[in-house]
Amino acid sequence: MNSGIDLSHLREGLIFYLVLVVSLCVHEWAHAFVADRLGDDTPRNQGRVTLNPLAHMDMYGTVIFPLACIFLFPGGLLFGWGRPVMINPSNFAPHRTRGELLTTLAGPGSNLVLALLAAVIGGFAFRADPRTLELVRMALMVNVALAVFNLLPVPPLDGGQVLRHVVGMSELTFVRFSRWGFMLVLLAFMIPGVRSALGYLMMAVASPFVAVFKLIAT
Repeated sequence: MNSGIDLSHLREGLIFYLVLVVSLCVHEWAHAFVADRLGDDTPRNQGRVTLNPLAHMDMYGTVIFPLACIFLFPGGLLFGWGRPVMINPSNFAPHRTRGELLTTLAGPGSNLVLALLAAVIGGFAFRADPRTLELVRMALMVNVALAVFNLLPVPPLDGGQVLRHVVGMSELTFVRFSRWGFMLVLLAFMIPGVRSALGYLMMAVASPFVAVFKLIAT
């Protein structure tokens, strides 16, 4: 029985983790960038309008939890998050709601852009070297998963922020729901039917990007 380290598993896990970190940090940077462009200088004052990963990483959400999921519980639930970007919606006046929505949607939108870039660049890379397929698959699926997950209509996720505006939820109610949001999502993921439905949704969202990759790669 070989008790040594599986180097191939270690390598694959580290590459997956790096893809996840980059995707999470771009997600948070997009929130900060759009808020800054719309007139809210709060993210800039806090040093968040940068692509430096250290500005967006959370010790638990970007380091401890994802690494534990990847190396200690492979094949199970993968969960991670970046340090939330703080904004001051009053700086978006007189278009406060529009500013909040655009800032909120910028995060998932950036992940969809990264998925498209993975499909396009990955298609050309695959034509040059088929061994890049696994990296392309990781980048595409991680970003689709982040976009879909964050758009779930559950506070404090981005989709929960959108829901708040759609139904006219007060900020106090949103904060109260947010305290239990992640717990509710984790509990829901333990239900096989919920995980399967989310998996089908992610595959549906990923299908156009996969089609783009195949069109370029073949």
